[in-house]
Amino acid sequence: MTVEAEKSSDFREWRFSVAPMMDWTDRHCRAFHRVLSRRARLYTEMVTTGAVLHGPRERLLGFSAAEHPVAVQLGGSNPAELAQAARIAEDFGYDEINLNVGCPSDRVQDGRFGACLMREPELVGACIATIKAAVSVSVTVKCRIGVDDQDPESALDALAEAVVAAGVDALIVHARKAWLQGLSPKENRDIPPLDYGRVVRLKRARPDLPVAVNGGIATVAAARAHLQDLDGVMMGRAAYSDPAELLAVDPELFGEPAPVADAFAAVEAFEPYVAQALAAGTRLHSLTRHMLGLFNGRPGARAFRRHLATQGMRPEAGLATLREAVALVSREIPEAA
Repeated sequence: MTVEAEKSSDFREWRFSVAPMMDWTDRHCRAFHRVLSRRARLYTEMVTTGAVLHGPRERLLGFSAAEHPVAVQLGGSNPAELAQAARIAEDFGYDEINLNVGCPSDRVQDGRFGACLMREPELVGACIATIKAAVSVSVTVKCRIGVDDQDPESALDALAEAVVAAGVDALIVHARKAWLQGLSPKENRDIPPLDYGRVVRLKRARPDLPVAVNGGIATVAAARAHLQDLDGVMMGRAAYSDPAELLAVDPELFGEPAPVADAFAAVEAFEPYVAQALAAGTRLHSLTRHMLGLFNGRPGARAFRRHLATQGMRPEAGLATLREAVALVSREIPEAA
């Protein structure tokens, strides 16, 4: 076990996770990421309470048992509805209920949830208390360091105080402000400056609270550096656009062998899932769109992506199509420049 792992042994549940990302981290994406790491904690896309309570639950919440540990992220601000949705998610078998207090889209602002809840820490605390009373699994919050003209020092402290009093099990902090006016959701992922120091100050002030950081973390090496000060790291777009990076998670952060030897072995290990999904009527593109960045940096990676983006879209596309794409990639590791 590494020194960093020993330091965070009490909070290892959140040591490394892949962020919930709308339109990206669906059940097929999570199944593929699990092939690459046994230990990474995986999150669903955000699901609103209204969708859970009134929508097609199996389509929204269904997942493979192989995905564990896996958490559901809920969007909402009505404590009673959140508690009911959390009970439903727990019955589906999720290991954690996460409340979204960080999404800056117009949709969440209209619904009074997501990042705008940074202005209502007491309401967030009430939501967490009600969820905690309803379920036995871990209950966490993913938030920003503040919104708009809020002072990140007082805003994050107020939120943390409210959710800790309510019994929250961990806090995951995207280390940027969200600007609800003037920036698009996409711009909110890049333009507000990162302030990792603010997250570290929160952890130092609350040593008994598991605190994980999110935002701008592109490599497992960078994640390991953050673990010198914090209990966990959540990787977002890099885990999706360069999924082979996840092969380093288990050996580098948990001292355990990677589940597969390399990206080629990962495809082979994922094939049974692909075959099962295809037999159930899923189109190949719905599965392989999560794999397009797998061979980044290797000769043939562009041909791999192009083949899947063209031939993989055909209604008859199947495992043979995936294998054809992989055959276009060189197995020789390119020499460093």
